[in-house]
Amino acid sequence: MPANGSRPKVFVTRKLPESVETRMMELFDARLSEDDAPLSKERLIAVMGEADILAPTVTDRIDADVIAAAGPRLKLIANYGAGVDHIDLEAAKAKGLIVTNTPGVLTEDTADMAMALILAVARRIGEGQRLVRAQHWEGWSPTGLMGRTVRGKRLGIVGMGRIGAALARRARAFGMAIHYHNRRRAADEIERELEATYWDSLNQMLARMDVISVNCPRTPGTFHLLNGPRLQMVKAGAIIINTSRGDVIEEAALVRGLASGRIGGAGLDVYEHEPLVTPKLLKMENVVLTPHIASATVESRIAMGEKVIANIKAFADGHQPPDRVLQSMF
Repeated sequence: MPANGSRPKVFVTRKLPESVETRMMELFDARLSEDDAPLSKERLIAVMGEADILAPTVTDRIDADVIAAAGPRLKLIANYGAGVDHIDLEAAKAKGLIVTNTPGVLTEDTADMAMALILAVARRIGEGQRLVRAQHWEGWSPTGLMGRTVRGKRLGIVGMGRIGAALARRARAFGMAIHYHNRRRAADEIERELEATYWDSLNQMLARMDVISVNCPRTPGTFHLLNGPRLQMVKAGAIIINTSRGDVIEEAALVRGLASGRIGGAGLDVYEHEPLVTPKLLKMENVVLTPHIASATVESRIAMGEKVIANIKAFADGHQPPDRVLQSMF
């Protein structure tokens, strides 16, 4: 931090809500993004050499090379977002950098999106909207665009953290039976509240679920967690939802399962190589595709910014940032 007590120089890599940017300008020596384009690796390295604090987003790949280029002034990476898989945490730790994130504020909106995708795929809403917009709808038909009710269906949640539990509460209101797989079993009171069935074996759970929702974080252990062999195990006709990270699912294998009809449909908000989307997915009628907008509400995005500001301010004042990424995550 500046030795003379001056305000810390904070580089913000993308455009944030106006109220957040204004508050940053008031509190810090903030450098804001003007064009909202992801920074090139070269520009990111240059910024890392000048900043006291970096406020990046998921579009910034902060790998070991970028962190190695950090100047002696840089002490804090205050990430705008809950996920930190785009940051090389081990390299940051070795460099002595503190990393913070914005947990908790995205929970409800992300769970809303997951539930919306479940309903959209099951009720074929995407197909119906395209039919109407193309002016190909010829009127009501007894057998037109028949979907499936979600009531009474089994929902398998992969990752029963904050978002998984919030989704479970919504799904229960729609009459779904809750099942889950998690690295650690949830507390007894959560299981009782959700009437949730725990599966120690992910493979066994996948084979029995009508809907599977991916809600786990992206870590080295969850990369391609739903790979080709596992996707072959899913119950025929099952729906797969992903609002987590794209590469938790092996996208090519998912496409094969959808094309064969073994997988009944998918609702995807994230993609393995985003912003690129596998071309075959774009042509599939049984797939609902959204552009990584699970947390895209005014309320959530402002709350994320407020958490970034709180972390920076605490650090600048000589205190422990409230949302420091724990060393156990490295």
